Amino acid sequence: MAADPFDAALDLLRRLNPKDISQNLTSICSLVPDLTEDLLSSVDQPLQVKRCRVTGKDYLTCDYNRDGDSFRSPWSNEYDPPLADGTVPSDAIRKLEITANDAFDIYRDLYYEGGLSSVYMWELDDGLAGVVLLKKASTESFNGQGDWDSIHVFEAQVRGRNAHYKLTSTIILNVITSKASLGTFDLGGNLTRQVERDILVEDETSHVANIGKMVEDIESKMRNQLQEVYFGKTKDIVSDLRSISTLSTAREEKKLQSEVVQNLEGRE
Repeated sequence: MAADPFDAALDLLRRLNPKDISQNLTSICSLVPDLTEDLLSSVDQPLQVKRCRVTGKDYLTCDYNRDGDSFRSPWSNEYDPPLADGTVPSDAIRKLEITANDAFDIYRDLYYEGGLSSVYMWELDDGLAGVVLLKKASTESFNGQGDWDSIHVFEAQVRGRNAHYKLTSTIILNVITSKASLGTFDLGGNLTRQVERDILVEDETSHVANIGKMVEDIESKMRNQLQEVYFGKTKDIVSDLRSISTLSTAREEKKLQSEVVQNLEGRE
């Protein structure tokens, strides 16, 4: 039985280097153009930065603010390149989207001390949906390259006075350092988690606070998991494979330990 081309493409992308996901995705789409839309909407890739031609402010792009080859700015609500019939949220959703962008801009400044954030929303039949994007790249003082991308896709289905929230969060991490004394360190990967919760909704702005709290909680948990799995495990492996001290120093320490043991045994 022949494998489904879409499943085969996803399986291939999972086995290739995560830091090259954008390049690999482009190559697969060029080989199988019929899968382009499905792959772009299914595969998370590092966030790209564009500048709003109206406000001059930077914003993040992903498949959720893309229409064809144009991207909608969360600041001006306009597409770049211009798109006459581009999909835009209703007035009510747009007002909520503006509030969410202001709120997560504060969250970004408090937790990331820099970087960029963008929020996009759209309507559902029984509620709303959206995506929260956060990106932090390494500064010039960092000896190497580092990127952190957070993608939080959410749905909110209103049920009376409560809303049922479904949040799917993906963090893409890429760190590369190179020193003559230590060599090259290349660490990359991604982590995805999902959570659902029922929360009271007092008014429309409650959605922003509820989603903000969920994003804050899940990011904290995922940061701890990344620290334990990626950095903790890497440290253990490096410690087992490589010693900081030289071989001669290790021999001297071993000799000194043997002499101490012999002297203690002689006193008995």
